[in-house]
Amino acid sequence: MKEIKRINRELIHSGAILDIYEDTMQLPNGKTEKWDFVSHRMGAACVLAVKPNGKILMVRQYRNAIDRETLEVPAGKRDSVEEDTKICAERELEEETGYRAGKLEKLLSLKSTVAFCDEFIDVYLATELEKVGEQHLDESEEIDIEEWDLKDLMDMCYRGELQDSKTVAAIMAYAAKGSF
Repeated sequence: MKEIKRINRELIHSGAILDIYEDTMQLPNGKTEKWDFVSHRMGAACVLAVKPNGKILMVRQYRNAIDRETLEVPAGKRDSVEEDTKICAERELEEETGYRAGKLEKLLSLKSTVAFCDEFIDVYLATELEKVGEQHLDESEEIDIEEWDLKDLMDMCYRGELQDSKTVAAIMAYAAKGSF
């Protein structure tokens, strides 16, 4: 593959968790093009949480980018770039569902949108769940908790009803693990 070179990066917008840049790229044929780049400053973690009865905890919430509610695994951004994603996963599970995991293991790491964004998400499997309280949501969050069977979630993925990349990856990784 021939070399593509970034010759300039200009910050267009700095938001709460994202920075948006315009990159000037030199192509192998010598021409230049403008490419968008979104930097997710914190990274994130998500949790596929399995109750002792085999049901998977899912959260339903509104997502502005697609202007509708989605069904997702619990997730959130790290509090700092130094925060271990396992700590983030533990916190988000408890905040969004009121559950704590007796066992938390990393399933995989993924980049959510490699065409224009550097966000990474570590995906964890939470088992030996214990209800420790109620949700502790941010003021702007409204999240409903639902319990689902793995087969139904997989069917929804294959029908295109679940499209959130971290959620689909978590479900498929858990199914492939085969330890349920």
